[in-house]
Amino acid sequence: MIGMIAAVALAPTFSEVTVYNQGFGLVKETRTMTLKAGRQTVAVEDVAAMIEPTSVSIVSKSAPGSFEVLEQNYQYDLISPEAILNKSVGQRVRFIRTLAGQRDVLEGILISAPTAIVGTPEGGNIRTYNGMVIRTDDGRIVLNPTGEIEVREVPAGLISKPTLLWDLETKRAGENTVELSYLTRGITWSSDYVLTLDGAGKAAIQGWVTIDNQSGATFENAKLKLLAGDVNRVPEFRIMKREMMDAVAARAAPGGFQEESLFEYHLYTLQRPATVRNRETKQISLLEAPQIPVQKRLILDAMQMFGRYVPSEGEIGTGTINPQVRIEFNNDQASGLGMPLPKGRVRVYQRDQSGSVQMLGEDSIDHTPKNERVSLVVGRSFDVVANRRRTEFRRINDRTVSETFEIELRNRKEVPETVYVLERRYGDWRVTAKSQEFTKPSAEALQFAVTLKPNEVKKVTYTVETRW
Repeated sequence: MIGMIAAVALAPTFSEVTVYNQGFGLVKETRTMTLKAGRQTVAVEDVAAMIEPTSVSIVSKSAPGSFEVLEQNYQYDLISPEAILNKSVGQRVRFIRTLAGQRDVLEGILISAPTAIVGTPEGGNIRTYNGMVIRTDDGRIVLNPTGEIEVREVPAGLISKPTLLWDLETKRAGENTVELSYLTRGITWSSDYVLTLDGAGKAAIQGWVTIDNQSGATFENAKLKLLAGDVNRVPEFRIMKREMMDAVAARAAPGGFQEESLFEYHLYTLQRPATVRNRETKQISLLEAPQIPVQKRLILDAMQMFGRYVPSEGEIGTGTINPQVRIEFNNDQASGLGMPLPKGRVRVYQRDQSGSVQMLGEDSIDHTPKNERVSLVVGRSFDVVANRRRTEFRRINDRTVSETFEIELRNRKEVPETVYVLERRYGDWRVTAKSQEFTKPSAEALQFAVTLKPNEVKKVTYTVETRW
C-alpha cells in the first residue's frame, strides 16, 4: 500500500513531445530522484492533467533494474473552492457576510456542500454557493448563505498539481535517473497553408503548424515532434474525435521541421527546443516555396455533386451554370515542393492591381504524399457561364434509350478560357454522335475540353445510347 511520500522526482531535465493530429500526444521525460533502499513512495508532479494512466511507463536509465514498481496511483483531485467545501462536510466552518451594512459572522457545521460555484458578481468578492447548508452553533439551519467562507485547514487528499505516485521496491540507494513516458489527451496539431497567386501561372506557398495544448501541463524547452497520419486507437481512448527535407526545394528556415518516414506515417521534428505552454495555441513555420507552377481549371459538372458543389434546382435543365474554379499543382521537386504535406486548410490569395492581397477562396487537403497532384476548389467563375439542356429523347426498346444533349458555353471575358465539361453517364452507354472529341476520365463519365476565345459562345452536343 502506498504510504508516506519518501521522495519527489525533480523537474524534467529533458522533455520530448510527439503530437498526433488526432487529439493526443506522447510525452517522454528524463527526471532524477534520490531513492533509499527498500520500499518507498515516490511522487512525480507536473504531469498532464489529461494523462492516460494506463499508458505510463518508467525505466531507470542510470541503473537499469535497480527498482521495481509495485503500485501506481494517479491523483488528480486538485485544490479548488468546490473540492475544499465538498471534503469539509461535517467540519466546522466560519461564514462572514454583510447584512444591512453590518458584518455578521456565522460559525457552525457544514452539513451540505455545493456542487458548483454559481458566479461572482462583477466588481465584488461575494460568491453564491448553490446547495450549501450550515447548522449554526445556536441550532439554526442556514440555506445558501452569501459571503466568504473560512475553513480551518485544507482537507486531506487534495493536491495542487496532478501527481503520479509510485510504490517502489528499490535495490540500491542513491540518485537515479529515470525515463518517464505516457500518453495524454488534450493536445493536437493541424496544418494551414497560404497560397498566393501571381496571376501569371506561379504561386508562393507557406505552410504553418498550429499546436493547441489543453492537456493541463506545460512542456519547457521540449523536443517537439509531429506525426501526420491516421493512427488507429481503441475507441475508449479517442477524444470526442521519403526523402529528407534537405533534398527538396520546399523547406523550413534553419531550426524548422525536418521530415522523415515512420512506419506508414510521416514524422516532422522541430530542429530546436520549443516551449508548449498549457492553454496555449502556438504556430510554427512548416515550409516555404516561393514559386510553384499552378494551373487554373474551370470545370462544368451539372450532373452530380463534384467536390464541394451540389447543383441547385434548375441547373439540370435550362438554368444558368457557373463553372467551378480549381487551382491545381504538383507536389514534386520540379514544382519546388516534393515533401509530404499534412492535411489542413489552404487559403488562396492574389494581389490586385494596387498590390493589395485579396482572398479568392479556401479548401482543405488530406494527407498528400510527394509526387501527387493537389486540386483546390476556390469558387465559381463569374464571367464564364453555361446552359445545359436535353434536346432529344427517343426510346429504342424497353431497355435502350437515345438522348441528345446540348451545352452552350459563353465566355464574357476579354481573355481566352478553357472549360472542362464533365458529363456523367451510368449503365451501359455509348456515344453515337458528338460535336468534338472527348476523353473518358472513368467508366461513368466523359469530358470535353472546350477552348473559348474572348467573348466567344460555343455549343457542345452529343448523342448517347444507354442500355440497362
